[in-house]
Amino acid sequence: MSERPVIEFIDLKAQRQHIGKAMDDAILKVVHDGNYILGEQVQQFEAGLADFCGAKHAIGVANGTDALILVLEALGIGPGDAVLCPSFTFAATAEVVAWMGATPVFAEIDEATYNIDPKALAAALDTARKHELRPRALITVDLFGQSCDYEPIEAFCKQNELVLISDSAQGYGANYKGRVAGAIGDFATTSFFPAKPLGCYGDGGAILTDSDEHADLLRSLRFHGKGSYKYDNVRVGVNSRLDTIQAAVLIEKLKVYAEELEKRQLVAQRYTQALKDLVVTPYVMPDCVSTWAQYTIRVDADRRDAFQAALKAKGVPTTVYYPKPLHQQTAYKHFPVAGNGLPISERVAQEVVALPMHPYLDVATQDYIIEAVREALKREASAA
Repeated sequence: MSERPVIEFIDLKAQRQHIGKAMDDAILKVVHDGNYILGEQVQQFEAGLADFCGAKHAIGVANGTDALILVLEALGIGPGDAVLCPSFTFAATAEVVAWMGATPVFAEIDEATYNIDPKALAAALDTARKHELRPRALITVDLFGQSCDYEPIEAFCKQNELVLISDSAQGYGANYKGRVAGAIGDFATTSFFPAKPLGCYGDGGAILTDSDEHADLLRSLRFHGKGSYKYDNVRVGVNSRLDTIQAAVLIEKLKVYAEELEKRQLVAQRYTQALKDLVVTPYVMPDCVSTWAQYTIRVDADRRDAFQAALKAKGVPTTVYYPKPLHQQTAYKHFPVAGNGLPISERVAQEVVALPMHPYLDVATQDYIIEAVREALKREASAA
């Protein structure tokens, strides 16, 4: 093999170099202006974020988890209510429901996309009702950067009077049949955690909606429930405002986001073309474009540890998103599970492996990773 490159799983330093002095200037402007809380950059970024996906309103908040919590708070969801959601996801998806005193009801995923399966929603709804819960909402997760199959999901929500909350922390900006994630659902939420496709230099998040009424309510809730000014508290709220410095960072990152999404497509295409004969590569639905928050392959469960070890020995980092579905975790295993269990979620969790993915993976490094993956796969296959 060629000389070993230094490989970052997600190379934020390369992105920083690409943006260059504009980022320094943006951050220093906030420092010099001294408007650290809800400065002009917050409103500027909110407008740009909404415009990028086609939503009417964007409300910047402190992090992606708060974005979900504030939506549930705005809807008045609480004890006795059920929120349908996947189990093959990060803990925040169910955490926010439990935090509000409501009950997450875990639904099965589609094995090809890893997103919640529209055909599994009826079983989840029945499970909620059997537990004498009021079904109020559905939280979908655009896992690994691909939008869920929203047409049947939207129809199901409309038929059953469920609020659709699209968690696009990994998928903001993805394309679903001509629509852009962030403007799909009654509400969309996103996270700007640094590792996300659109990430800041700390914590940050946002809520997107077309509802004027809910946008006003959410702006109040994120700022201690303020009314006409900050000492006029008309409701109980929280302190969850997007930091002005992080907004300044995100303005610069949003300028290159479309370009970065195109570069991610090229990396994913090269990976898939080179690996599809040896391993299960990601499936993207027709007329859809992923943000490729992660590039996730699947290997046999009993070979995954050895496969990762072989790549580590070659200097290729890998990560497992997610090693255990939520319904199997201590904090969440007492919540209802739809149907006769979630065998797909459980099986997939034992097989998935994410390879390095970011817009600044040069071709030589891609080739090195591909060669290392192919060698490891062939070695494990011959040992089986």
